[in-house]
Amino acid sequence: MNDRHIITIDKQDGTIEEVEEVISFQFEDTKREYVVYTKGEKDSEGNVTVYVTRLVKDGDENKFVGIESDEEWTRIKDALRELAKQEA
Repeated sequence: MNDRHIITIDKQDGTIEEVEEVISFQFEDTKREYVVYTKGEKDSEGNVTVYVTRLVKDGDENKFVGIESDEEWTRIKDALRELAKQEA
């Protein structure tokens, strides 16, 4: 059984990229949704590289937008650490 969830990203340059969703989550207080995904890349130590983006619903479409501040990044990292603890 294949549990992979492939999502398609329409990039600003007009190209399309397929990536694998690792996890998605939402902050209850802000209602902001985030997607963690990978392109299957590995770093020099063999760790899989992951990316995080904010998901914004625009009608029937989903758009990925960047993380806006250091505070938002800190909160995302804290949430990912907590999610990792729950998975362990």
